[in-house]
Amino acid sequence: MSTQTSCTEKKAHAKSGWMMIIVDVLLYAVSIELMVSSTISLSNEAEVGLFAVSLLTLFGSVLLLVVAIIVSNGFFTLQPGQARVCVLFGKYVGTVRDDGLHWANPFYARSLGRTSAPDDPAGALLTKSALTGLPTASGRSHVSKISLRARTHEGERIKVNDKMGNPIEIATVVVWRVADTAKAIFDVDDYEGYVSMQVETALRHVASIYAYDHLEDDDDSSTTITLRSNIEEVSEALKLELTRKLSVAGVAIEDARLTHLAYAPEIAQVMLRRQQADAVIAARKKIVEGAVSMVDMALSQLSDDGIVEFDEDRKAVMASNLMVVLCGESEAQPVLNTSSLYQ
Repeated sequence: MSTQTSCTEKKAHAKSGWMMIIVDVLLYAVSIELMVSSTISLSNEAEVGLFAVSLLTLFGSVLLLVVAIIVSNGFFTLQPGQARVCVLFGKYVGTVRDDGLHWANPFYARSLGRTSAPDDPAGALLTKSALTGLPTASGRSHVSKISLRARTHEGERIKVNDKMGNPIEIATVVVWRVADTAKAIFDVDDYEGYVSMQVETALRHVASIYAYDHLEDDDDSSTTITLRSNIEEVSEALKLELTRKLSVAGVAIEDARLTHLAYAPEIAQVMLRRQQADAVIAARKKIVEGAVSMVDMALSQLSDDGIVEFDEDRKAVMASNLMVVLCGESEAQPVLNTSSLYQ
């Protein structure tokens, strides 16, 4: 069983278009001049002996005119950020990347075939042309000129499951460009559609290997990478995954960023209440830690300065009162004790 070999871009050299314009104009001028002179000679009945020469000259001028027309088909222009893939009778010759006016072999193909429709791999599906009303083959035609400029693919919001199995909504924007024109044209059927499909696949994969937040992670140290807390790391992982998947199509990834991240609507309210509860617990924990520190400081300062001598019972009562005052949500109501501590 034979395997398909990958194409690699190679540089093709094209002649200067300005020089060939001069040559082409000369060809047109000479062919027209010969055609006019031979026609005049043939119409002059007195010069019978020159009939054969005039006929040959007329035939040669026609051939020269055909050559000039063929030469005219070899001109093409490239703007900065464009390239032309040169294919001669089905064989890849090379790629021209230099901008300006060029001239190359007139028989280089200007159309590189038509891609199949997504739901018609065999390419047999026919659609009616909006211009002529006649059936035409479905799919997209590839032209020999390819844009090398940076392009932006903004993906739609998709619903995926994160590492913990929670449904989330996520979207991304990817900046990419064609780096290898040969791979983009010959190794995949439609490189633009291939990029669109692989972006969604890579995003689903990356989203499934990370938890949405530390709330859903088993690691109590909160050092693991999550989708919400580590945007830079997740974006870099997405970029590496896309680079690996799209290298076969000759596509280079410039940047990849998440543009939307949220819980799916069916669990959003539950997760919001859980986040609120965790926030309240964290705040309470901080308040208690601060209150204990303040009680310890107050008791130590009162004892060290000799203001009040505390036994264990008095310390317990003082600590209890201070904790109530410091940790209570409502204002404390003072109570005046007119008896001793033990009555």
